[in-house]
Amino acid sequence: MFCIWARAGPEGSSGIVRNARCDRQERAKGHPKMTGYNYSEFSTGDYDFDRVGGPDVGDKAPDFSLLTTDGEMKNILDFAGEFLVLETGSITCSLFQSRRGIMETLDRQDGVSTAVLYVREAHPGSDVPGHRSFDDKTACATRLKAEDGETRTVFIDDLEGHAHMAYGSMPNAVFIINRNGCVVYRSEWNNPSATRKALQALLAGREITARDYFRPARPTTVFRTLSKAGKGSAADFFRGLPFLIWTNIIKRNLRLLFGRPKSGSARTTC
Repeated sequence: MFCIWARAGPEGSSGIVRNARCDRQERAKGHPKMTGYNYSEFSTGDYDFDRVGGPDVGDKAPDFSLLTTDGEMKNILDFAGEFLVLETGSITCSLFQSRRGIMETLDRQDGVSTAVLYVREAHPGSDVPGHRSFDDKTACATRLKAEDGETRTVFIDDLEGHAHMAYGSMPNAVFIINRNGCVVYRSEWNNPSATRKALQALLAGREITARDYFRPARPTTVFRTLSKAGKGSAADFFRGLPFLIWTNIIKRNLRLLFGRPKSGSARTTC
């Protein structure tokens, strides 16, 4: 089993109270229920949607030495080009899966590198459960490349999620980082069209005006992703769906409508 030590990043995790019926089901299967960072059942309580952490525009991007799916140890900030587009994701995150079509094309632009930070499973189920070991996490990240055809560099975070927590702990966040290692664009929910427009503005030396409104995944992608995760994944997702709609589609998007995007540049220092 691999052991990866991060150079920087917050520690700790948050727990969540689950119902007794689910506890009994887990024990009956011979697997104790997991809470904390690598939860075995999704709950909206696993995330703080109102106070998302991680580096803001103008902050230094946290750097970690992590294993990639190519079997190499590499630093996140060791990239070619003027900008790195870093996205968090997992194979059980329908938002991440729905964004890949655009995100995988961004490095076709000169001066752009792209990468995925593989994190905990967003919606674990019976077929793709929460990670109990780093080997589990590596296997899921490898499936993203081998089965789903992911073309970007995939960094595998450690089991405890130190890099993920340093970048805010959200399941599908995106950061654009310049050569100085500074965050010049961020969104706790990746809107790939807004990310592409922000990148184009940065490459052209213009101010970023794109607003990263939350866009839900297509229903076909949601059902395909949750079905692949297995039993329990869809039930947990739909249980939390009303809260997710209110928090992200309504409240967050209204806040963005009346706000002003923060903008960095290739020359931003931190």
